[in-house]
Amino acid sequence: MREAEVRARATALLDQLQAGEASAAEELLPLVYSELHRLAQRALTRGSGHTLQTTDLMNEAWLRLVESASAPWRSRDHFLAVAARAMRSVLVDRARSRGSLKRGEGRRADVDLDLVVTELEARSGDLVVLDEAREALQRMDPTLARIIEMRFFGGMSHPSIARALYARMAN
Repeated sequence: MREAEVRARATALLDQLQAGEASAAEELLPLVYSELHRLAQRALTRGSGHTLQTTDLMNEAWLRLVESASAPWRSRDHFLAVAARAMRSVLVDRARSRGSLKRGEGRRADVDLDLVVTELEARSGDLVVLDEAREALQRMDPTLARIIEMRFFGGMSHPSIARALYARMAN
């Protein structure tokens, strides 16, 4: 299939998925797999101290997206932008969780990985600070915050960002 055909088929499958056809997810995944994998790799290289593997991040984001198919995805690019947001959310949630472990919340007495956790926690603060800055920007300029999210966390190209924003504005 050519790129335009893949985009059109992915958009049709997204519509079916949102209409409640769970089987559409099985056909959609191969069409977006390489892009989701690239987004996950990029998200993991942007942050530091992550214990997730690329496929794990991609799978966790995929589950969040498929289970909460509430907002309409207007195109493949829009879906990928939302996927980048889901990946960022997964990473930030994990970084915050490691931060709470560092403060002693929820720590198990029988866990013997303190040195590993401490090292990872030291690196996780950067992602939390970055997300807090993105949230502050969101309050001032939501569109700019979305662009930063798609580019930094999602590694999306400028044309893909433009298509995602255009699709969002068109509806």
